[in-house]
Amino acid sequence: MRPPPRARQPVNRLLAALPAEEYERLLPHLEPVSFSLGETVYESGERMEYVYFPTDSIVSLLYTMLDGATAEMGLVGREGVVGIALFMGGNTMPNRAVVQGAGAVVRVKAKALQDEFRRGGAFQLLLLKYTQALITQIAQTAVCNRLHPLEKRLCRWLLMTQDRAQSDTLQMTHEFIANMLGIQREAVSVAAHRLQGKGMISYVRGRIRILDRAQLEECACECYGVVRDEQERLLR
Repeated sequence: MRPPPRARQPVNRLLAALPAEEYERLLPHLEPVSFSLGETVYESGERMEYVYFPTDSIVSLLYTMLDGATAEMGLVGREGVVGIALFMGGNTMPNRAVVQGAGAVVRVKAKALQDEFRRGGAFQLLLLKYTQALITQIAQTAVCNRLHPLEKRLCRWLLMTQDRAQSDTLQMTHEFIANMLGIQREAVSVAAHRLQGKGMISYVRGRIRILDRAQLEECACECYGVVRDEQERLLR
């Protein structure tokens, strides 16, 4: 399938930022596909054949312990790319990637991406800058999970998810959020109930609706702003 013209594709910020010459060179290798909710993009240690540029989907980068416990390391939406190992010198990742928000994505075969990356230029620079932003997010998430109370962490996570979903309504259960934050489902239920009582969110049958984003930002820990500002500094 040949990709539609650039103007008609959903927007991924990295692809949209490319100069016309580099984008046109990459265009024949761009393949639009879709992700379904809960789909596994890749498993830990699995050899990767594609990199993925989300357009209106969201992918969680998860680490799974030997006992099956999971926690989210990072979150990727239209601002980024899934599969950085393919241009950072490796073919596998130590984590797994799971679709948190269903939607469209543009994928590129490993060799085509690596060939374009080796040319240098704007494409290489954009991918390296995004990788730095992702490393900041992963590091800040580790600090946040260690030092900040659950309610603030939940606010941070909801804001980051909403930024990538571009929607006030998020489809997810308390159990799913617990797996992302690496905590018990009951703890999520308590924290979500508090946020709902303060009028920040509503929660009905697996759907969370953001009602007061400004208040949610006030409640969130500093980590949300650190990650957002670093991403904007590097990718603007």
